[in-house]
Amino acid sequence: MTKSEIKRVLAYVRVSTDVQEESGAGLEAQREEVAAECRRRGWELVEVYQDVASGKTLNGRHELRRALDDLAAGRADGLLVTKLDRLSRSLLDFAGLVDRAKRQGWALVVLAGDFDMSTPAGRAMANMLAVFAEYEREMISQRTKEAMAVVKARGPKPGKKPVGRAKSISPALEARIVRMRKRGWSYQRIAAKLTADGVPTPTGGDAWSFTTVALVCRRLMPEAARTRGPRQRP
Repeated sequence: MTKSEIKRVLAYVRVSTDVQEESGAGLEAQREEVAAECRRRGWELVEVYQDVASGKTLNGRHELRRALDDLAAGRADGLLVTKLDRLSRSLLDFAGLVDRAKRQGWALVVLAGDFDMSTPAGRAMANMLAVFAEYEREMISQRTKEAMAVVKARGPKPGKKPVGRAKSISPALEARIVRMRKRGWSYQRIAAKLTADGVPTPTGGDAWSFTTVALVCRRLMPEAARTRGPRQRP
């Protein structure tokens, strides 16, 4: 989106405490600032949305949600805020909003710090934030998968059903893991060896994690798992 394509904007203002209201960072001060910027650029200010809520997350900010819904519906070409922390104090949340703006075709403009998706520099920064957001999503997904693998490798508690697919570690594989551990191999080394040999994980994956190996060892040999035996070469 180029600068000339922005004609109609929505503005978002927020405070979290009465102290901010009294310090000059309040709602009225923010309203005046966004209105002045719209006059300077010749933009039509369609509506100003305001929340009195914490900026730590996007949760509980109903007016911001309403503004985003209106942007998605094409009611305006951009969202204008005075400062980044008025919008979000979480970099991941901010990156997510930037990604949404790119996908839906509207511009996000932050006056303080000069973040403006209607300019080439702003779009370049938006692209970098999108990469960060994708990386963080992949890391969260990986952590979730590893946590599920740990639960499945541990097995269900007495009287409870297993989570997901049944544990698929055969007695032969369990014995192999125990032998490697007794020879002094670290959990990480055992995991790397099983992965290199193409041994499927308990969830059917192809990459073992040291946490999965550790739980197998602690279940089968709780005493030996706490301390390594003498280091020996296989």
